[in-house]
Amino acid sequence: MNASLNEYVTGFEDLLKLQTDPLVAQGASAYMRNQFDFIGVKAPARRESLRHYLKMQGLPAHEHLFEFVELCWKRPYREIQYFGMEVVEKVMKKPLLSDVEALEYMIINRSWWDTVDFIATHLASRYFMHFQVEIRPRTRVWMDSGNIWLQRSALLFQLSWKERTDVDLLFHYMEELSQEKEFFIEKAIGWALRQLSRTYPKQVRQFVESHALRPLSRREALRLLT
Repeated sequence: MNASLNEYVTGFEDLLKLQTDPLVAQGASAYMRNQFDFIGVKAPARRESLRHYLKMQGLPAHEHLFEFVELCWKRPYREIQYFGMEVVEKVMKKPLLSDVEALEYMIINRSWWDTVDFIATHLASRYFMHFQVEIRPRTRVWMDSGNIWLQRSALLFQLSWKERTDVDLLFHYMEELSQEKEFFIEKAIGWALRQLSRTYPKQVRQFVESHALRPLSRREALRLLT
């Protein structure tokens, strides 16, 4: 990549602005409860633009990942955060131990489900699969942080792990958060249990029956078991 990181980020933003659709931008912003501004490019077109852009410009150096993430997260348009996540996924084909700093920055800044869920289930998932010794100490920090998005990520990063899931750890975190009256935590517990029920249906049913889960969590958890 020849351009500076700032030029690299603004270059992709300028490319998207050539395709802006005000109606798409308005609809996307409304869908996100008007928390973010959008350029107005639908996901398929944005991803095609990214494919061409990476072919021309390449990827940022892995050692500059945190700086790249900061630049993306300081841009006003939500598509640039999506761009940042998708580039990070490609850079992190082989994660570095220090990558967790960039992941945490993305999770706790400009936080909403559209970014956090991708970061948790794709980026944090890959990181922890590579550095399994980091799972318990790092996610313990997330759980103790009081930040719902870090806590949600601690519940969701194993979503696709199937037999490799640390079930005891997941159940322990769910117990800690089971009475939280926060939609995104309740939903994450139910989602994680529902996904786990594909691999461990008996254990999930036993957990649900033996714990006083919030109604939303219980309903989601049992969706595949009823």
